[in-house]
Parts: sequence; structure tokens; C-alpha cells
Amino acid sequence: MAFLKTAKPRVVVGMSGGVDSSVAAALLLEQGYDVLGLFMKNWEEDDTDEHCTAQTDLADASQVCELLGISLRTVNFSHEYWERVFSQFLAECRAGRTPNPDVVCNREIKFKEFLEWALRLGADFIATGHYARCREIGDGRQLLKGADPDKDQSYFLYVLDQYALTRSLFPLGELAKADVRTTAQSLGLATHDKKDSTGICFIGERKFKTFLSRYLRPCPGEIHDLEGNRIGKHDGLMYYTVGQRQGLGIGGPGGPWYVAEKNTASNLLYAVQGHDHPALFAHAALVRDLHWIAGNAGNSSQCQAKIRYRQPDQACRIHITGSRARVVFDQPQRAITPGQSMVFYDGEICLGGGVIETAIDRPASAAA
Repeated sequence: MAFLKTAKPRVVVGMSGGVDSSVAAALLLEQGYDVLGLFMKNWEEDDTDEHCTAQTDLADASQVCELLGISLRTVNFSHEYWERVFSQFLAECRAGRTPNPDVVCNREIKFKEFLEWALRLGADFIATGHYARCREIGDGRQLLKGADPDKDQSYFLYVLDQYALTRSLFPLGELAKADVRTTAQSLGLATHDKKDSTGICFIGERKFKTFLSRYLRPCPGEIHDLEGNRIGKHDGLMYYTVGQRQGLGIGGPGGPWYVAEKNTASNLLYAVQGHDHPALFAHAALVRDLHWIAGNAGNSSQCQAKIRYRQPDQACRIHITGSRARVVFDQPQRAITPGQSMVFYDGEICLGGGVIETAIDRPASAAA
């Protein structure tokens, strides 16, 4: 059943039960929008008292909406999440890569299923608590970094297109996190001091090895140094990521060991000693599945990139061939990780990005 239309623009806010979405809804009310809340439940596989926070989050969202005087609806996208986000996450882990499910969830759930759900019911816009901004330009919009550099989340939104951007609002884009919590407290919102969510998108904090082993069969193997010497054992390549220090179980003189490479064909993990070992660095990377927010790369041959969230921008040159690119950095980058997102910027403008396929132009190793 469609919403009854009002004279005010109607916006549906994705209410997570956290402080960010709570303040986003409050700010939109102050700005004169007709606001409704929507709570998305996207995970049901192992809802237990130990793991499931959805019940608590829904109660918090309900309390906030009641205080603000807005309606709250619920919707279950668990099937869509499993088919289009979690299944891809497992496939990437199985292939030895380190996926970024938050990016895929934004593309497939928050700015697709949620957006279409709201528009079908008569909404003009959707809104989320992301720290990002938009700017009108010509017939479209640019995605900009959030004003707070410590909270900017444009990195996770590079998969959005003009269809989604022109229908999305980011009320927190100009604010710092501290200001958001202060606003929540001044409004008497119970979420003002709630801890930020972490862990896998919509699944939450877990013991990663235990959780992943429920869905993928571990395949233990050996850890070698770059000379091919056996120096330890690993529990399965899916549990490790390039640059990782913790959990290798390798001791001895010479300093801590770090994951340098994963060879899925031979099920070998290669490790090196020292945070700044040359084998952890590369001058370039191959990137696949390119997506450009404006529909094309524009003048992005020379720009900046991030290979991980909250990394300072790194100057680079992009050589594009179809949906793939070779990206060459001005300075060598540490721990370029296959499966993670590489996101491109022109100053504060998020241009788009892709998925890291492999690091290239690095010192030769025994894994080559």
C-alpha cells in the first residue's frame, strides 16, 4: 500500500538503530521533510541471543522514531542479501581474496532494494547515515567526501550511479562525528552514546575463523619464506590477508612476520619479516569491475586513489581498458590486497573505483 502523499517531499530514512541514522532522521525533520523510518533485517542465518543484534537495534530504532514522532516500518531483505552479497563474499574468500561486503551491500541492498522499495511506495528520496555529500552539476550529481576526514565514507559508496545519487540524501555529510553525538544527546535520543557497529555488514562482530568455517571448508597448508623454506603452518588461506601480522604463529629472532602473498594453486602462504619489507610494496595494481559514478572515467587518467578505507589519498595514473585498468602510483603502496576496493578521487570528488585483482611491479618472490 502506497504512502499517502503530502505537500512536503517524502524521504524514507534507513534506520539502523544507531546514532548516525537517528540524527539523520532528526535533521531531515528540521529541514521540513516528511520523514518515515525503515528498519532493514538482512540476516537470519544464525539469529541467536549471542550473535543477533537485530532485535536490540530494532528496539532502539523504534524508540528514536517514537521520540521524533515518525512512523517506522520494517522490511526483510535476507534472501536478497544472501543471494547477492553473502554468496559473493564466500566466493571471494574461497578464491583466496579479501572481499569488501560493505561495498556490495550498498550497491545491492541499501541503494537498490531499499531505494526501489521506497520509491514504489511513493517516496521522493531515501536517506542514510553515511558521512558523504552530493553536489548538483549539470543534469546529474557528484559524490563528494564527507566533511569529517576521519569519518568520510565515500570509499564505500563508489558503486552508486546517477539513478541512486539523484534520489539519495546524506544529512550527515557536513558534520563531524562528535557533533552528531552532541546533537543526539541534546535531542534526548537514546542512541547518543551507542557504540558504532563493526564487523561484516549486517552480520556484526564475530570470531572470523569460527564464523567463516561454518560456510567454507578450511584447507590448512604451509607457510614459506620467500626462499621457499617452510617456517610454519596456516589454517586456510581464506583466514589471512596481505600485510597481516597477527595469527601467523611464527616466532624467532629478526622481528615479526607479515603475510606477503597467498598462492591458492599450491595452498601456500608466504611471509616476510619486517613491517616495511620490500615484498610488501608494489608500484602498481590491476583493477577489475570498474564503475564510474558519472558513467565514464572523465579526466581521471591522473588522480588520487585509496586502496583501503581511511588511507590518505595516493597520487596515481590510470590506464583503462574496458572495465579493467592498470593503476600506477607515484609512490609504492604497502599491502595492495586482492579483493579489496580501489577508489579514485579528484580532490573531494569521488570518481568511482573497482576491485583490486593483483599487485604488480613489485620485487620478485618465491611465490611468483
